[in-house]
Amino acid sequence: MADDATGKVLAIQLSKERRQPMIPTETATAIPDVGIEGDRHAQRGFARQVLIMDKETLDLLGLSPGQIKENITIEGVNLSGVRPGQVFFFGDEVTMEATGDCEPCGRMDEIRPGLRETLQGRRGILAMVLNGGELRVGDSVRVEPSPEALQGGS
Repeated sequence: MADDATGKVLAIQLSKERRQPMIPTETATAIPDVGIEGDRHAQRGFARQVLIMDKETLDLLGLSPGQIKENITIEGVNLSGVRPGQVFFFGDEVTMEATGDCEPCGRMDEIRPGLRETLQGRRGILAMVLNGGELRVGDSVRVEPSPEALQGGS
């Protein structure tokens, strides 16, 4: 992805318990190779530690931040071109590696009938925390190729 766009974090949400509404927060702690502290998906080595979604897609579909269970809602960065191995940079310290697209599950149809199909290929990007630290609403965010890709492995 040759897009050097810098966006920002619009919202941060935690999933404390299965099948419960997301809990919005202004700040959260990202823990390396675990996820976001206090989120039920925070597990060492788990490819779905964090779900990142863009507000532009949410707006297009008439959805609100956190409604499709994403942890971080961003704006200004096109997620459609993000590939596994690319790195998200949040603020001055937090980095996360994209592990792949999030496949919409049947729960999406509980939000709105037909939403699962509508979200195919655009439910957001799953990521693992590389470098931890504080995440804040308002932090800058950008995506860059992985270090391996920069060394010629495109």
